[in-house]
Amino acid sequence: MLRRRLLVVTGKGGTGKSTVAAALGVVAAREGRRTIVAEVAQRTDVPGSLGAAAGEPFAETPLRDGLWHISIDPADALREYLHDQLPSDTLARMLGGSRSFALLASATPGLAELLSMGKVWELAQAQRRTRASQPYDLVILDAPATGHGLATLAAPSAFARAAAAGPVARQGRLIHDWLTDPRNTGVLAVARAEALPVAETIALAGDLRAQLGLELEALVVNGLSPPRFGREEEGRLRKALAAREGSAAAGATHESGAAHESGNPVAFALELALADLAVARGERRQVERLRRAVGLTPLRLPFAVKEESGEVDPGVLADALSRTLARSEARA
Repeated sequence: MLRRRLLVVTGKGGTGKSTVAAALGVVAAREGRRTIVAEVAQRTDVPGSLGAAAGEPFAETPLRDGLWHISIDPADALREYLHDQLPSDTLARMLGGSRSFALLASATPGLAELLSMGKVWELAQAQRRTRASQPYDLVILDAPATGHGLATLAAPSAFARAAAAGPVARQGRLIHDWLTDPRNTGVLAVARAEALPVAETIALAGDLRAQLGLELEALVVNGLSPPRFGREEEGRLRKALAAREGSAAAGATHESGAAHESGNPVAFALELALADLAVARGERRQVERLRRAVGLTPLRLPFAVKEESGEVDPGVLADALSRTLARSEARA
């Protein structure tokens, strides 16, 4: 998965895809791959998740050894494109600084997505067009949430069809053909083990195949509850709770109903343990549903939160991803 030039990370909003993208960047950098994580629409979630400050807009900012970040603003991508395509820097600056031209560009449906994907494509090239820019071994795109993410990937093809001929059409076809080549691009979907994110991920797999001819490279199920209790322990928990409830019922006949379990901390702890077990069991059912529908074994990530801040810890996720990927490669 990390041997592609471009890895697109998408999924339903709220599943933790930005943190997973950051963790994947850490894993790739640890393996010696010069990696950049790209966010679109001026977002800067990834540096914060890694405890780093966001860099200047549209700048390739180092986060740690072997790992960079860029926040792609379509307006900056347009200015860069004009400088690359037009014969005169003066003309490029004039158009790029024109308010009327900027308004026209922002009003064109899908142009922001096309410009963003054009910059992602440029970052992933072995021979980059921007001056004095070094190539990356891997670009990780923290794509928008599922539906918008798919539209972003499809934007070059849509513009190529609309333009039919000319430089925009040629550029759109070039980017589209490169993006949809599985030797270059892998798509990873992030989900939670819940009904709605799983359903949306299953739909994404079908839409990705139908619209772009790509298969999902991998699935990540994020934020899983730890398996705290086995079957034997569950039986003991249920037996202990039943004994408590039986004792309470017997006591109630002597104390006019004054005795009840709501104030009993032991019974409350037993009920919590069994509820936790039910949540974990429900998550396993959703993971299995996803596996059967998509035909991939999901990579499972734990619920990893820093105690002092309550924020997700990408370092823990990176360690878990490294172990999971190593097991997957060993099985393959």
